[in-house]
Amino acid sequence: MTHEPETQTETPTGELTTRTLAMPADANPAGDIFGGWVLAQMDIAGGICASQRAKGRVATVAIEAMSFLKPVHVGDILCVYTGVVRTGRSSIGVHIEAWVLRDRIGERVKVTDATFTFVALDETGKSHPLP
Repeated sequence: MTHEPETQTETPTGELTTRTLAMPADANPAGDIFGGWVLAQMDIAGGICASQRAKGRVATVAIEAMSFLKPVHVGDILCVYTGVVRTGRSSIGVHIEAWVLRDRIGERVKVTDATFTFVALDETGKSHPLP
């Protein structure tokens, strides 16, 4: 189920991190892209951003509440924007916004956003302090 946002930012915030074409294999029978696919694309982009800040391996440990504002359709380009919003001893909070370009060339529409938390990992998979 989707709802209209009360206010929508006219332009994305953060840095464009990934762009991916939504394909038929990622859609339900109605032609809407699965929310889990969108979430996975956001996780990939957030991991890129967090690993650059951590200068190494990271893992997703939490996602703040997400609401899907608009559907993503087959043929849309999903553009994911990221920015570090907080750091802790070993954790990194990354705000992630997902926008689409309708039919690859059309209107830019925000579909969802959330803050993901990542933790920096050493070579054995244990958390370690950020550099």
